[in-house]
Amino acid sequence: MPDRAPPAVASLADLLSRVSGRRTPPRVAIARSADAFVLSAAAEAVARNLAEPILIGDMARTRHIAQELGVPICDFESHQADDDASAVQIAVELFKSGRAAFIMKGLVPTATLLKAILAKDTGVPRDGGILSHVTLFEAPSDGRLMLLSDAAVNIRPNLQRKVEIVKNALWVARRLGLCAPRVAMLAATEKVNYPAMPATLDADIIAKMGADGAFGDALVAGPLSLDLAVSPASAAAKGFSGPVAGRAEVLIAPDIESGNVLYKALATMAGRTLASVVVGSRVPVVVPSRADSEASKLHSMALAAFLAQP
Repeated sequence: MPDRAPPAVASLADLLSRVSGRRTPPRVAIARSADAFVLSAAAEAVARNLAEPILIGDMARTRHIAQELGVPICDFESHQADDDASAVQIAVELFKSGRAAFIMKGLVPTATLLKAILAKDTGVPRDGGILSHVTLFEAPSDGRLMLLSDAAVNIRPNLQRKVEIVKNALWVARRLGLCAPRVAMLAATEKVNYPAMPATLDADIIAKMGADGAFGDALVAGPLSLDLAVSPASAAAKGFSGPVAGRAEVLIAPDIESGNVLYKALATMAGRTLASVVVGSRVPVVVPSRADSEASKLHSMALAAFLAQP
């Protein structure tokens, strides 16, 4: 009999458990490691058997910070890099040579790291799509796992980019074991209002693409306001029905502004732990913000480690 597929990841705690339970943790290349927040997250990842750091950057400064934090790094592989460009290139080469399973942003600017990954001749191969940011979190209402995209990479995506953002988010959802993921194309209203609200037309087109099978078994609805996407009570009160209404698992923001506002509202006002990665190339990338909690940084590394599995 063929092996059964593992059950879907049920929670963020389940995600940590699955990654930390492996015999050999994946290696993560950290570009510009001389940062207290990054070193703390790396140390916690080691303690939980989530990942094995490879430190890249000003190693004298890195060792000084690690000593102040009480973080032992003498057993970690390290590479001296004097500037951002050389640090990110070393990280990319470590991945391409198979010595690192994924990459994490340290002190380098996000744009510099992603540019190195996208470089035509020296970067990481892609399958023709785009890079996008995907966040995994537990819904404040009932604790079920949900995804949000894109809150950090694509500023004002056109229709084609939104299609690619959906595909990237669905790739993550399916790797997590979600069957027939329910996707909500978010907007301010559930009605097409063009040209006043161009995002509503994009959402309507993508939903129709979904109905025609463009996204496999995914159920795609839009445009949908946030309450209709996540609240069964709101959907019932407004007489809105359908397989996605009130039960969305994947939220696609119309632009980076609304996506980023929702991301930060979940983190600060709802107190959610957020596991976030940049996907679309052959290497998951952890791009933490200093404002992210230690728990969010740790779970982001766990998500990248999970996605980096063959």
